[in-house]
Amino acid sequence: MSRIKIDYGIDLGTTNSAIVRMESGVPVIKKTDLQSDTMPSCVYFNKKKSISVGMTAFNSYKRDKLSMMKSFDVSESNSFIEFKRTMGTDKTYHSSNMEKDFSSEELSSEILKKLKSFINDEEITSVVITVPAKFNTTQIDATQKAAELAGFSHVELLQEPIAASMAYGLNPDKSDGYWMVFDFGGGTFDVALIRVEDGIIKVVDSEGDNYLGGKDIDYSIVDGLIIPYLKNEYKIDQILNDSGKKTILRDAMKFFAEQVKIQLSFNDSYDILTDLGDIPGSDDEGEEIELDFTITREEFKKVVEPVFQKAIDLSIQLINRNNISSSDLSQVLLVGGPTYSPIIRDMIKNQISSNVNTSIDPMTAVASGASLFASTRDIPNNFQKRDKSKLQLELKYDSTSVEMEEFVTVKVLRDQCEGDVPNKLFIEIERTDKGWSSGKTQIENDADLVEVILNPSKSNNFSIKIFDEKGSVLECEPKEFTIIQGSKVGDSTLPNNIGIEIKDVFSGKVGFNTVPGLEKNNSIPCVGKTPPLKTQKQLRPGIKDDYIKIPIYEGEYGSEGTKAIHNTLIKEVIISGEQIPKLLPSGSEVELTFNIDSSRRIKFEAFFPYLDDTVELDIDRTITTIISSENLQTEISKTKNQLEILGEENNSENIQTLKSEVDELKNMLDNGGDDEDNRNKTLEKLRGTLKRIDKEEESLEWPNVEEELRDSLDRLKDTNSKFGNESLEEDISKISQMVEKVIQEQNTKTGRDLIDQIRSLNFKLIDEGAGVALEINIIKGFDDNFNTHGWSNPTEARKLIDSAKSIINSNPTKDKLRSIVIKLYGLLPDVDSNLETNDDSILTN
Repeated sequence: MSRIKIDYGIDLGTTNSAIVRMESGVPVIKKTDLQSDTMPSCVYFNKKKSISVGMTAFNSYKRDKLSMMKSFDVSESNSFIEFKRTMGTDKTYHSSNMEKDFSSEELSSEILKKLKSFINDEEITSVVITVPAKFNTTQIDATQKAAELAGFSHVELLQEPIAASMAYGLNPDKSDGYWMVFDFGGGTFDVALIRVEDGIIKVVDSEGDNYLGGKDIDYSIVDGLIIPYLKNEYKIDQILNDSGKKTILRDAMKFFAEQVKIQLSFNDSYDILTDLGDIPGSDDEGEEIELDFTITREEFKKVVEPVFQKAIDLSIQLINRNNISSSDLSQVLLVGGPTYSPIIRDMIKNQISSNVNTSIDPMTAVASGASLFASTRDIPNNFQKRDKSKLQLELKYDSTSVEMEEFVTVKVLRDQCEGDVPNKLFIEIERTDKGWSSGKTQIENDADLVEVILNPSKSNNFSIKIFDEKGSVLECEPKEFTIIQGSKVGDSTLPNNIGIEIKDVFSGKVGFNTVPGLEKNNSIPCVGKTPPLKTQKQLRPGIKDDYIKIPIYEGEYGSEGTKAIHNTLIKEVIISGEQIPKLLPSGSEVELTFNIDSSRRIKFEAFFPYLDDTVELDIDRTITTIISSENLQTEISKTKNQLEILGEENNSENIQTLKSEVDELKNMLDNGGDDEDNRNKTLEKLRGTLKRIDKEEESLEWPNVEEELRDSLDRLKDTNSKFGNESLEEDISKISQMVEKVIQEQNTKTGRDLIDQIRSLNFKLIDEGAGVALEINIIKGFDDNFNTHGWSNPTEARKLIDSAKSIINSNPTKDKLRSIVIKLYGLLPDVDSNLETNDDSILTN
């Protein structure tokens, strides 16, 4: 059949995937080739170079991983799973049978192709695919790429918590208030705080971890229970001391860990027992390895609780930062296979809320919600396949509603129909449960407005019949539509701040600055625009080596002002002289605009007022290079040394906690240094630790910040008395109150920001009052006291001062001298030691 709405939803999961289609207003799970609701997200390439996907591939994967213990040769692998966790990276998976490498996107496309194959009555070209809420832009783009490789011409991406809330939203017993979606999947964890009011569902805030899921539970069982048993029963020191062999051993034991996880979720104990030959591997002395021991529920709980606790802690953090309490949660919705575990359910009830909702299958909630969402989304006209031999209609209506009645506008598109269309047409709309019908009415002037009656808390499907004057039924398209009553989903939201790296003209520091309009939790689609920024150097037309650099980053909660390198790079935009029509002088203004669509794809514009010219770009994905084990080890060691130095100044409880975090990261790396996914996970957590170290350093800087804050305010008051006016007195009074508040809170970051604001106003007052004399006095001061400044580059400083003196003696202008002053400030020794501080390609404020 031809479809106007997308109707298909896919949950592309780390370990399992599913496809659901809307049929007569109801989400219907399309069974796999083995008649299951879900399919393992696993791909296998055999020796004949054919591809297996799903359960067959998973069985081959298990054989692959076990057989690798014969020779401990990782190159033998031809089956792959959990590649979702390396989406958007340069990680490749080598298949010896295919004699080639595969990217995560290519493997994911095979999962999507297999899901498509379960639909045999029509061709699917449009689909809604779900993604974790915490997926960054690079991972989003990689998912889009996988869908394109799978042959989908139109794809919309939907955050998994929103999909889950749609599935739960049709529950007639649902309540208004705050919901929490607790989505613990096979490889990722998302938690979303949702506000429901009169059936309208809106994401308030979200948190999560792209490297926390069922996979981590399996490896905690391997590391905490199975390997200790093997160490006690066999000689495996050589295996454990070789990172490659250790990875192979852990991967092979993971299958037995999965059995433990399933059995001990419902039983008090479980006997792991293998027969001779089940594990085709030997210890250091050649003795064949077997498993034969009992694990109790308490032993199991001890090793998996820390993994679950990380998810609980993120959920509590989400609650606290939104200033609500657990009692405000009307329900906690469970999503993902691991949430079947009574251990995590008890932890949620004891630490978060007892209002746990398990009314929908956690394994299929996301896919079902995705199809519900898909039933509300139009396929763009250029992707629709219309049968013009049928009477063509255009329908306009709200696909979701909290009302009991809705209006549907029907328009006859005569110019899009082949053959003759009767002059008189009649329409009847009937709800498919036969509980309501509009009756037959004439369509006047090829348009009609029909009021339809909805069933509460349901997906209401309606059929359309068109008649001619004699009562004959004419085939029409579309011939049905769906309105979901009882819930209305608000727009998706940005899971992170989107910002750019800029250099502060006063402090010389380079940091992450959120683009106004692109703050975390803003609804998407959205538009963000920066205030005017400035170039540090000129761009000559046609010169490739003349360029400005605009690094675009995603930053989590609290990322404002942090070092940009501690955030996730989306794209480093380069605009060179080849892209501009004429000379762009240094100090020229640049206005940046970002347009983000509902699938978080970014369009970028840079407007140069001096040129009256705009550079437009689609921000394509930057593939993330996975850090090597050696480099990651170096970064962890540097972080440890940094903490030791901080501890000498103030060995607080926070410092001790940070040291423990770093020790845990080292342990993670030691346990899986050869695993790219594990290195990604370690790096992500290290970035979070480094941000917290930055904040700890800031707290130690507070006395100096407080002194500078008071001095800046005194200088502003003095300047205002010389160059200001009475109208500014009220503004300065407000600033004084802000200073006292910041001092009371001892907020280093806010204090620095306020210092910059005060300096800006002070500079502006002097600038307006003193004219070019300000720049001349600054340069004269630099020249008179040249040897006392400790320049980072004395030769360059002297060259700039001599150039300024030459301008002063000829035809001094404010702009010419100011650009030199800015560069001189950048050469002062008290500027941030970040290597990129002296990069003159970065924009300034």
